[in-house]
Amino acid sequence: MKDILQQLEDRRAEARLGGGQKRIEAQHARGKLTARERIDLLLDEGSFEEFDMFVTHRCTDFGMEQQKPAGDGVVTGWGTINGRLVYLFSQDFTVFGGSLSETHAQKICKIQDMAIQNGAPVIGINDSGGARIQEGVASLAGYAEVFQRNIEASGVIPQISVIMGPCAGGAVYSPAMTDFIFMVKDSSYMFVTGPDVVKTVTNEQVTAEELGGAVTHTRKSSVADGAFDNDVEAMAEVRRLVDFLPANNREKPPVRPFFDSPDRIEASLDTLIPENANSPYDMKELILKLADEGDFYEIQEEFAKNIITGFIRLEGRTVGVVANQPMVLAGCLDIDSARKAARFVRFCDAFEIPILTLVDVPGFLPGTGQEFGGVIKHGAKLLFAYGQATVPMVTVITRKAYGGAYDVMASKHLRSDFNYAWPTAEIAVMGAKGATEIIHRADLKDPDKIAKHAADYEERFANPFVAAERGFIDEVIQPHSTRKRVARAFASLRNKKASMPWKKHDNIPL
Repeated sequence: MKDILQQLEDRRAEARLGGGQKRIEAQHARGKLTARERIDLLLDEGSFEEFDMFVTHRCTDFGMEQQKPAGDGVVTGWGTINGRLVYLFSQDFTVFGGSLSETHAQKICKIQDMAIQNGAPVIGINDSGGARIQEGVASLAGYAEVFQRNIEASGVIPQISVIMGPCAGGAVYSPAMTDFIFMVKDSSYMFVTGPDVVKTVTNEQVTAEELGGAVTHTRKSSVADGAFDNDVEAMAEVRRLVDFLPANNREKPPVRPFFDSPDRIEASLDTLIPENANSPYDMKELILKLADEGDFYEIQEEFAKNIITGFIRLEGRTVGVVANQPMVLAGCLDIDSARKAARFVRFCDAFEIPILTLVDVPGFLPGTGQEFGGVIKHGAKLLFAYGQATVPMVTVITRKAYGGAYDVMASKHLRSDFNYAWPTAEIAVMGAKGATEIIHRADLKDPDKIAKHAADYEERFANPFVAAERGFIDEVIQPHSTRKRVARAFASLRNKKASMPWKKHDNIPL
C-alpha cells in the first residue's frame, strides 16, 4: 500500500512541474508566474480542488507519442474567493507553449459545464501559443466547443478572462465573448493575426506589443477592460472584482459589511458645479463621495474617458455606475462612449445589478467622423440597453442634459425608477445660445436683442423645474444629500419586479 501511495505522490509531483524546472525558470525570467502560482494567488489559501491532473493528449503524429506530460498544458478545477465558489482554468505555457489540444479543450469544457450547472463564475487564465498544430482540425474543434459554452454561459454566470501571455488566432474569441477581459502590461498580447502575417499581407511593420498589447487594447480597441502591471496585481484585482458580482443570474450580488452611514452629508458637493456652465469638473469626485468608503472599481478606465463605468457599493450592496465625464469632450456621447456604456448596462441588467446614472451631457459629438462611423446606430445601442433594462435604476442630473442625449441617459421615458436633478441642472433641447439663434433668427444682426433672448431662454428653460412640472423629474434635490437620497431610492427598489414582452431574443442595433 505504501508503494502505491508513494507512486501517487510521485506522479502528482511530476504533474505539478508541468514542462519541467528549466521551463518554469524561463517563465519566471520573462517576469511571468506559472499556471499554478497564479491559481494560488487568485484563490483562498488551500481551497483549490484540481480536476484531470493526469489527463494526457492522444496525438500520435510527428513523434508526439514520445511526449505526454500530465495535465496537457492546462490546470483546471474549482476553489473559493473570499469563501465564494468559482471555477477556473489556467493555461500552462511550460507545456507545449500552452497550446490547445483536443484533451486540453475537453478539460476546459468540463469546467465550463460544471460552472453553468452549479451557478458559479468561471475565470480563464490565458497563456497559450494557440492551436496545437500537430493535432490539426481536432484542435480547432476543441476551440469551437469552448466557444459554444461561452455563448451558453453568457448572461447566466459571470465569465472573466485574464490574458497573462500570448493569445492569438482562434484563441482570442473565447475571451472576446466573456464579460470582462484583463491584461498584464508588457507580457500579454491578443491578436487574430500576428506581426509576421500582417507584414506579409499588408506590408505593415508592427511589433506584437503595438499590434495587440495591453495599452492597445485598453486605449484604442476597447477589447480589454483593464491592464495591470504584473501577474500579482492582476490576480488581486480579479479577486476584488469577483467580490462585486453575483454568482449567477438568479442570485443577488453579495452584501458586504459597511461602516459608512447612508445618511452621510457631503457639503462639498454643493460647490462641485462651477459658476461658469462651460467649465469642467471631475465627475469621479461625485462617484467617490457617493460610494461606501469611497470604493470604486472602474471598468475600461483608459477607453472613451468621456463616460465612466464601474461598480460601487451603497449600504454594502453592489451598484453599477454610468456617468458622463465633463473633463473629457465636455461629457459628449460619441461612438466609443455609447458602446462602452451599452455593454456595461447590459451586463448589469443580465445579473440583476442596480444602475446609477449620473448625467451631465451636452449632446452627441458632431462631425463627419462620427456620422460616417455610424454614431446613429452606436448611440442606439445605449438607448436600447437602458430601455431594455428591468433592474432598479436611479438617475441624477447634475448639470446639462440636452437633446436626444437627455433621453438616452436613463431618462424617465426609458423607465428609470427615480429621476433626481440638482438645482444646477439644465434640461432642454439645446443650449440657450443655439436655441436663441434658431428661434429668433430674424434678430441675429442685433447682438443686444440676441443676448436678451438668450437670457430669457436660460431663465425659462435652463433649470430642472420645467421637467419637474411635467413629472419627468421626481424631485429636485440638494447636492449635499445625494448619497442619502440615492441610497434610500435603491433600498425602496429592492423588491422591484419588471419584465419585457416575451421574445426569443431581441435584435439590438449591433
